[in-house]
Amino acid sequence: MTQSNEPARTPGAPASGETSPSLYGGRGSRRVTVRDIAAAKRRGEKWPMLTAYDAVTAAVFDEAGIPVLLVGDSAGNAHLGYDSTVPVTLDQMVMMSAAVVRGTRRALVVGDLPFGSYQEGPVQALRNATRLMKEAGVGAVKLEGGERSAEAIDLLVRSGIPVMAHIGLTPQSVNAYGGHPVQGRGEEAAERLRRDAKAVQDAGAFSVVLELVTAELAAQVTGELAIPTVGIGAGAECDAQVLVWTDMAGMTDWPGGRKPRFVKEYARLREVLGDAAKAFAEDVVGGDYPAAEHSFR
Repeated sequence: MTQSNEPARTPGAPASGETSPSLYGGRGSRRVTVRDIAAAKRRGEKWPMLTAYDAVTAAVFDEAGIPVLLVGDSAGNAHLGYDSTVPVTLDQMVMMSAAVVRGTRRALVVGDLPFGSYQEGPVQALRNATRLMKEAGVGAVKLEGGERSAEAIDLLVRSGIPVMAHIGLTPQSVNAYGGHPVQGRGEEAAERLRRDAKAVQDAGAFSVVLELVTAELAAQVTGELAIPTVGIGAGAECDAQVLVWTDMAGMTDWPGGRKPRFVKEYARLREVLGDAAKAFAEDVVGGDYPAAEHSFR
């Protein structure tokens, strides 16, 4: 299944098969495109993005009307049991991205380029982004870095691959940061982030993730850019907001109970799933499952 390249509707007017011009909750027979994302910025519409790593979860979010799903290398922490995103491979990203595409009908699916898949330069970035497009069917790719990644973004966009940029805290550089510090504090750091934001916009990125950026600076950058900003720990003024789905749904077991300040849990699925597993186990041990209605004659 591949993503549609159908042009976006005129802002404020429904496209063929759509009942509403809004990104969130819209219904229709085609995929959300990067041009729809640009139109939402012009309308001043805020929109949600969630991560997804498999077809079943992606289908739930797609049916809920989430317009953009990110197959993030956050799967390393949230799905694959790694301590960081660094070990995630391109083969894993292709497999998970393909599953998310198969599980969805409307959402724009964005696939992450993992650590080591684009740092050598634009040609490596193009080769590996092409794999995500051709083998997984994603509608766009995401890569980390501002000015340092501008040449790669430019080549990908000129080659027909939409790019979501990612600046501020970039998790693939966790070993260089020595932690997860808030970005943009101080005049020099703020100016550097502004340069990164302008660089990815000028290179052709259709949107940019701002991670762990001070709320005031994120608001300023959002007002300065023509492309949408997607905040995660970057305050309320970004054009969109993203959360890792396992964090959002209360599936994450935070070490020492230290949940990041920006995470809001909208459910406690870890408890629900644990209770269901215990109930199943107790039925099996007690001889109550399978009952007659679960057996064949």
